[in-house]
Amino acid sequence: MWNEFKQFALRGNVVDLAIGIIIGAAFSKIVDSLVGDIFMPIIGAVTGGLDFSNYFTPLSGAVTATALSEAKNQGAVLAWGNFVTVAINFLIIAWILFLLVKGMNRLRRTEDAKTGTAEKPPEIPADVKLLTEIRDLMKTGRTL
Repeated sequence: MWNEFKQFALRGNVVDLAIGIIIGAAFSKIVDSLVGDIFMPIIGAVTGGLDFSNYFTPLSGAVTATALSEAKNQGAVLAWGNFVTVAINFLIIAWILFLLVKGMNRLRRTEDAKTGTAEKPPEIPADVKLLTEIRDLMKTGRTL
């Protein structure tokens, strides 16, 4: 059983996945800091002190606090400002990953063009070619 586990855990895909998850967690912290410490203060300064993280809607009449942390202690609240911040985090991560994949694809195409290993379309099987020719002849009204 131990040998099977070692085989499973040391396979390339599992190790690559683990590395990806660790890097993703670290990247998430960086983006959280970028949004919380840089973007949101700038948005707050431009909009006159708007701070999304403290916006909430009380769901209980017992909630009288003006700060989110205090309001959560008093009763149920809908912390929609926090959702806005998380949504901005997601959009930033998605945009950065899009740019990263786009850049990698561009590099791959450039490298493939240099080495002449660009992906070629798959060869069309002979029976498909024949059926295509028959279809084309039938369209024109000609016969074999």
